[in-house]
Amino acid sequence: MFGDHSDTRPYPQQGYERLIQTSPIGVIGQGNINDENELLARLGPDTVMMMGDNPALPRMPERPTLLDYFRLRFSDMTCQHLLGSAKRALVAGHSEKVVMACLLHDISNGCLVRPDHGYWSAQIVAPYVDEEVAWAIKYHQALRYVPDPAVGYDYPVSYDKFFGPDYEMPAYLRRDAEVAREHKWYLTSRVVTINDVYFYDDLETATPEEFTDIIGRNFRQPEEGLGLDDSPSAHMWRTMIWPNNFL
Repeated sequence: MFGDHSDTRPYPQQGYERLIQTSPIGVIGQGNINDENELLARLGPDTVMMMGDNPALPRMPERPTLLDYFRLRFSDMTCQHLLGSAKRALVAGHSEKVVMACLLHDISNGCLVRPDHGYWSAQIVAPYVDEEVAWAIKYHQALRYVPDPAVGYDYPVSYDKFFGPDYEMPAYLRRDAEVAREHKWYLTSRVVTINDVYFYDDLETATPEEFTDIIGRNFRQPEEGLGLDDSPSAHMWRTMIWPNNFL
């Protein structure tokens, strides 16, 4: 169901058992899972550490586009969340910049890292979008915690479920929320938070293809393929192409 089944490129390291060492951020705090010493002890003539395409994942095309990541890499929940948020903004008549910010605001959650996802997501897309879009993505993380009655935005009820009713946002988010409130693009980021609804809320359904034209006008797709160019964030996209690489 995924990928191009006509793709006949050989997989790397064919004939070997390929071991996967989970990245430290995926196991720290959870005990000694996928112990590196144990895996390295298993290496031998027929056993190596995985590098390159993992046959267990849908294969990315040779020159990946943004929509390829939506189709082939992002988790279903993140994909539907991003598409639904963008669809809400589009139906509400917001600008294409706002729609793009909604489409990309949680992109790091899809196949990279969740902590500080707004900051990561902004850096991931910054070389390819308008500066205002990246700014709105960065600051939506802090603004999510801060109600703004003037525009009808309340603290998310879901955050009480996620974090507990006594949770208090850390100082760096309070600082950045204050910075954002005084910025000329504040409302762009605030509208992202208004359309940042979760799967169990009133979420619009959408498909990646609905945004083909908007992406074409607002996302600078590199000719080499997203992740295979030399932008400051290309390595982040490559990590999503080959998330199981040992190094």
